[in-house]
Amino acid sequence: MTIWEAVAVLAAGVGAGTINTIVGSGTLITFPVLLAFGLPPVTANVSNTLGLVSGSLSGAFGYRRELAGQRRRLLRLGTTALLGGLGGAILLLALPPEAFAIVVPVLIAVALVLVVAQPALSARLRARRERSGTTAHPDGGPLLVLGLLLASAYGGYFGAAQGVIYMALMGLLLDEDLQRLNAIKNVLAAMVNGIAAVFFLFVATFDWAAVGLIALGSTLGGLLGAKIGRRLPPTALRAVIVVVGLLAIVQLLLK
Repeated sequence: MTIWEAVAVLAAGVGAGTINTIVGSGTLITFPVLLAFGLPPVTANVSNTLGLVSGSLSGAFGYRRELAGQRRRLLRLGTTALLGGLGGAILLLALPPEAFAIVVPVLIAVALVLVVAQPALSARLRARRERSGTTAHPDGGPLLVLGLLLASAYGGYFGAAQGVIYMALMGLLLDEDLQRLNAIKNVLAAMVNGIAAVFFLFVATFDWAAVGLIALGSTLGGLLGAKIGRRLPPTALRAVIVVVGLLAIVQLLLK
C-alpha cells in the first residue's frame, strides 16, 4: 500500500465512522476503496468489518447520554443482534457473493418507506392501542426481535445500510425518541461488527494495514458523527437516513 492509498483508506474510515454513527451505510464508503486497491472481495469485507468495530464503539460512546435508562432493552436486543451477526458471518463464507445482490436493494427500499411513514404509522398504532386499552411493548415484542435477528444476520454478512433497516424497525415498533433509537442502533451495530470480526479472526484472512487504518479513521469518525447526529432534529435526521439509503440503493444496483 502506497502512502496515498493509506491516506485514502484512512479518509474512507473517517467518512464511514461518521456516516455509520449518524445513519449507517459506512461500508459503502470503505468497501469499494479496499476493492479499488486490489483486495479480494472477502478479504476486503472481513478487514472492513474488523476495522469498523472501533468506530461503532466510539459512536455508541458519543451517544451515551441517550442510552440512559435503556439497559434492559439493550440486553435483550443486543443478544438478538449477536446471534444474528454470528449467523451472517457464517453465511459470508458459505454463500456466493451474489447471494444478496437482488434482495438487499429491495430490503433497503422497504426500510426507507417505513422510515418516511413511521410518524403516521406510529400515530395510528398509538390510536389503536388507546381504543383497545393496550400499551406498547417496552422492547418492541417478538416482531422486533425477529426483524432485528434478520437485519443483524445481514449486517454480519455485509452490512451496507444495516443502520437504515434498524432505524426503520425500531422507529415503527418502539415508542421512543429518534435520537434514543439512534443510540441503540449504534450499540447493536458495534455488537454485530464485533461478533462477526471475532468469528473472522479464526477463519478468514485480513489485510492488517487496512484494518488499522480503517479502525483509526472510523474511531475519529464515530466521535464526529455523534456530535453531528445528536444535534439533528428528528425531521432532519429522517431526511439524512432517506438520502443515504437512496444512495446505497443506487450504488448497489450499479455494481
